Amino acid sequence: MTRWITPSPVEIPASFAELDLHPLVAQTLVRRGITDLASARAFLHPDLLPPTRFPNIEPAVERISAALRNKELICVWGDFDVDGQSSTTLLVQTLQTLGANVMYYIPIRGKEGHGIHIDSLGPILDNGAKLILTCDTGITAHRAIDFANSRGADVVITDHHEPGETLPDAKAIINPKLLPDGHILENLAGVGVAYKLAEALLEQHASSYTRHALLDLVALGLIADVALLKGETRALVQRGIQVLRNTGRIGLRAMAELSGTSLESLTEETIGFNFAPRLNALGRLGDANPAVELLLSHDPARARVLAAQIEGLNAQRRLLTNQVYDAAEAQLRENPELLSEPAIILTSQSWPGGVVGIVANKLVERYHRPAILLNHSEDGLLRGSARSVEGLHITEAIATQKHILLGFGGHPMAAGLALEVEKLADFRKGLGRAIEAQLGKVVREEPTIQIDAWLRLDEITHELADSLEALAPFGAGNPSLTLATHKVGLRSVATIGKAREHLRLNVEDENGNVQPVLWWGGAGGELPEEGSKFDLAYSLRASTFRGQKQITLQLEAFRIVEEAPPELRPRRIEVIDLRTESASSLAKLQDEISALQIWAEGPDRARGKNRFELSQSDELAIWTIPPSPAELRDVLELVRPRKVYLFGASPNPEKTDEFLSRLTGMAKFIINQREGNVKIGELAVATAQRINTIWLGLEWLAAGGHISIQRDGAEDAVLLSTGDGGSNQYLQRELYVAVKGILEETAAYRAHFGRADVESLVEQ
Repeated sequence: MTRWITPSPVEIPASFAELDLHPLVAQTLVRRGITDLASARAFLHPDLLPPTRFPNIEPAVERISAALRNKELICVWGDFDVDGQSSTTLLVQTLQTLGANVMYYIPIRGKEGHGIHIDSLGPILDNGAKLILTCDTGITAHRAIDFANSRGADVVITDHHEPGETLPDAKAIINPKLLPDGHILENLAGVGVAYKLAEALLEQHASSYTRHALLDLVALGLIADVALLKGETRALVQRGIQVLRNTGRIGLRAMAELSGTSLESLTEETIGFNFAPRLNALGRLGDANPAVELLLSHDPARARVLAAQIEGLNAQRRLLTNQVYDAAEAQLRENPELLSEPAIILTSQSWPGGVVGIVANKLVERYHRPAILLNHSEDGLLRGSARSVEGLHITEAIATQKHILLGFGGHPMAAGLALEVEKLADFRKGLGRAIEAQLGKVVREEPTIQIDAWLRLDEITHELADSLEALAPFGAGNPSLTLATHKVGLRSVATIGKAREHLRLNVEDENGNVQPVLWWGGAGGELPEEGSKFDLAYSLRASTFRGQKQITLQLEAFRIVEEAPPELRPRRIEVIDLRTESASSLAKLQDEISALQIWAEGPDRARGKNRFELSQSDELAIWTIPPSPAELRDVLELVRPRKVYLFGASPNPEKTDEFLSRLTGMAKFIINQREGNVKIGELAVATAQRINTIWLGLEWLAAGGHISIQRDGAEDAVLLSTGDGGSNQYLQRELYVAVKGILEETAAYRAHFGRADVESLVEQ
C-alpha cells in the first residue's frame, strides 16, 4: 500500500515577487530548499562555467593540440551506452572540425563488455594510433593504459565513473569524481566531461565552430545516463533540449520520424522514453558503433537505413525486456519475502544480459527500493546490473563487498557486477548492511508518493502547464511535480500505441469536468472498477504539436476512495475440476450444454476455439492448459463465464532447439505457400505458446539471417521473407536465452496447473 503525503504550507519569501512566479512554482522552489532570490535565479536560469574552470584540463588540451599539430592518428574510445555514444560523437565531431586525423572505437558488449581491452587496442595501435582519447570509460583501465604506453602511445582519459585506489598512468585524466565535494561540475556524466574538453579545445584553437551545436548531444547523454540535474548539469540539459528541438542532425530527425516523435515539443521525457531506449538497444543487443555514424551522418539515405535498423533492435529489446520483467515479477509473487530485504536481488539462468539493467530499473520504479538482476551464465558465474533509489550510492554500497566480487563498476544510480554463485548469500547480507548504513531503515518503510498540490480538474489550464515548465528539465535531483485530484470517476478507456501498450483514460469529476490522462505502459494494468471514485495522482506537461499548444497528464497512481455499487462488481466464478477426465467427458459436456465455449489450442485445437475465437458465454471449458496466467486472465475477461470446467490437457513441453526447429519449418511454409503473410497469433495458437514466445523465436531466426520480418502497423500481422544470411551472433545468443527461459516458464506453469488448487488457478 502506498501512502500519499499531502504538502505542508510554506511561506514564500517576499523577494520572490521580483521573479513573477506562479504560486505553485514558488512553493516548489521553497520546498526544495531554494529560499533566497539569488538561488532561485541560479536554478531557473543557470549559467555555464568557462571551459577552463575544469581543474587539470590543461594537460589534456596540450596533448591533443600536439596530436593535431603533428597529424597523429587519434582514436576516440567510447562506451556502448547512450552516454558513451554521445561522448564519442561529440569528441569525434570536435576533432574533425579542428582537422584531426581521427577514428573511433566502441567495444561490442557481447564480446568485450565495458572498458578498454588489450585484444582490441592492439590492432588500433598497429594501425598507427599515437593518442587514445577515452570517453565515459578508462578510469580503472590500468593494464590497457600501461600496454598503450609500452607501445609508444599516450592516453587521455575523460570519464565520470568511480576511480580505484590508484589512478592509471595516463597523460591526463579529466573526471568529476576527482573534484572536491560540492564542486559545481561534480554531477557531470561522460558526455558532460567530453563537452568541457571540447569547449577548451575549440577555445584554444580559436575555432569559429560554435560549441552551441554540440549541446544536443550533451542533453541526449546526460538524460539517458540519469545524471543529477544540479549545477552545470542542469544548465547543459536546459540549453541542450532547446538545441535538440531544432537539431540539424539528420540521424536524430530520421529516428524521430520512424518512432513518431515530435521534436518541436521535445522534453527530457522524450529523450528518456524515445531516443535513449532506441540508441541503447544498439549497445545492448548489437554493435553501438553505428550510433556514432548515425549521429555524425550527412547522408539522408544512410541515416534512414541506420534509424530503421535501430527501430528493429528496439522492438527486440522490448520483447526481451517484457519477458525478463514478467519472470522477475513471477519470482517476487512466489517469494514475497524478497521484498522485505533492503535490495531486491533476483537471479535466473535464462535472462539475457543485455536487458537486465532495464528490468532492474522498472522494479525500482515499482517497489521504490534498489534492485539487482543477475544472470547465471554458462561458466557458473553471476553477472548483472544494479539500479538505485534517490539518496543511495549503489556503487559505494556494492564496493563494500569487493572482497567477494569478481568485478564491479558504476556510479551512484547504476552499476554492473560479477560474482561466484556460492558467494550470493554472503553478498545479500553484506549489501543489505551497506544499504542500511547509508539509508538507515528507510528502505523497509512503506512506499510513499509526495503530492505537490491538489487541484480541481477545471484548474488544469495551459497557463498552469506553461508556468510549471520554468522548473524543467526534470529528472534525477529535480523530480517532476506530482499533482492530484480528489474523487474522480473513469468515463472511458482506450488502448493506444504501436504495440497497444498504453492507455488513454478519460476521467470525470463530480462537476462534470473531463480530462484525458495517459498511462504509459498501462495496458493490462488494474483499473478502478466502473462506478467507483478514486483520487488520481499525475504529472502535467505543456507541449506543442504542429503549432498547437497541448496539455498532457500522465498517470502516476490512483487510490480508491469510494467503492463501486455492489451490483457492478464482477460475478464469482464456479470452478469444476475435471483434470482427471478424458476427451469423452468433454464430448458429453458439449452435448449437454449447447452454449458451451471450449478453449483448445496446439495439437488439440480442433476440439474447440482458440483464444482469439472465443466469445462471451456463461460456461467455458478449458481443455488446453494456457501457456501462462496472462492468457488465462485475458480469456476469462473476454468470455466472462459463470462456470468454468477445468480439463487441462498439457501439450508436450519442447526443448528450445525443438521449438525453434519447428518454428523454422512453419516460417518456411508460410514464405513458400502463403507469400509470407501470417499473424503472430496464428503461430501462438498452433504451438499453444505465448505471443512473446513466437516473437522472440522469429527474431532469433531473423538475427541468424534465416528470415526477414516486416511488421504491419499496430496489428500482429507480419510479412516474412527469406533472410540475407547475415547474422548477429550476440543477439542470437541473447534471444536464444530468452526463448529458453520463456519455454521453461510455460512448462513450469503447466505443471503447476495440473496439481494446484482449482480456486487459486481461476482468479475471482
